[in-house]
Amino acid sequence: MVDATLFFSPTSGGVRRYLLTKHEWFRRRAHVRHTLVVPGPRDRIGTDGIVEFASRRILAGYRIPLLLRRVRDLVEGLEPDVMEAADPYQVGWQVARLAETSGVPAVAFCHSDLVSLAEQRLGPAAGHTAAGYLRRLYEHFAIVLAPSRIVADRLRAAGIRHVQVLPLGVDPQVFSPARRDHTLRARIGLAANSRILTFAGRLAPEKNLPHLIEMIDQLGPPYHLLIVGGARARRPAANVTILPYQSDPRAVAALLAASDALVHAGLQETFGLIALEAMACAIPIACYGGGALAEIVDERTGVVAAAPHPASLAAAVADLFAQDPWQRGQAARRHVLAHYSWDAVFHRQLQIYGSLLGRRLSRERLDWTAARAQG
Repeated sequence: MVDATLFFSPTSGGVRRYLLTKHEWFRRRAHVRHTLVVPGPRDRIGTDGIVEFASRRILAGYRIPLLLRRVRDLVEGLEPDVMEAADPYQVGWQVARLAETSGVPAVAFCHSDLVSLAEQRLGPAAGHTAAGYLRRLYEHFAIVLAPSRIVADRLRAAGIRHVQVLPLGVDPQVFSPARRDHTLRARIGLAANSRILTFAGRLAPEKNLPHLIEMIDQLGPPYHLLIVGGARARRPAANVTILPYQSDPRAVAALLAASDALVHAGLQETFGLIALEAMACAIPIACYGGGALAEIVDERTGVVAAAPHPASLAAAVADLFAQDPWQRGQAARRHVLAHYSWDAVFHRQLQIYGSLLGRRLSRERLDWTAARAQG
């Protein structure tokens, strides 16, 4: 099995976490050889099952390949039985072309909502163009996986029919209330009775961080906004602390478990893995209803804001604490344990891969039978 992607920045979030968790899960299974093919400063074939292709650094630590053909050669040289592409850009096309020339079945995992992003930034015509682009790309893949129903529906609306929903998961041993950092309030200079509202992730425009700043200003004391994902630690305002990006999931879990709630102002989440990780740490969620977050968060596990506006998000936080946030946090963890384990995700993925390999073996058997009859 080979996973190939551009989405592997040192500071990236859900896709990188999914791929590294998947790599470790399959690495423990002797009957599966799993390799990640990702961008790096130079070509590197490591002994850790991670292969890097030489690429140029662009924004936010992301990279683009210097030689596209090199990406295809690296994947082909691994002699995969099945391939998965986790981006719809240069690497995705190289996997698609290799699938056509080699006959190796390929799966695409649609982690980004390209159509909605194009519509929001450039208008409806750009969304229509993006939909056509995805149709041309994804027609080369046997299956297109979507992490949420909303992404699956948008793909189908774009004319892509071979779509299956495969939600992401969480490791409840890593993301656990037991990892709580009891020193957090003292370390960032907060009173014991402060209420920490945390956001963790890429500080990208679509995360709507200005909405969180306005929300915390409207809430006032004792609320404090903790943003995890900056370049360095700083305190831009008395009620806002920014901590550096945390590459270690255990460090993220320690901060989440020490918080009182997760706040999320994103409207374009294709899944919202950080919300799931917070829920596994037994803290409730206050968020906007746009994107896929509303598929994870309900009245038992948090509060969805009535409108995508900072005042509505502040009201959602106030509603959360007016009731019993601890009880909602416990319900959130139970929900994760029941529905979102990585074990369940990857066993389901193996079934999908197995169905593709079965089809391929059946075709090979038919070809052999036909050749024998003619011979």
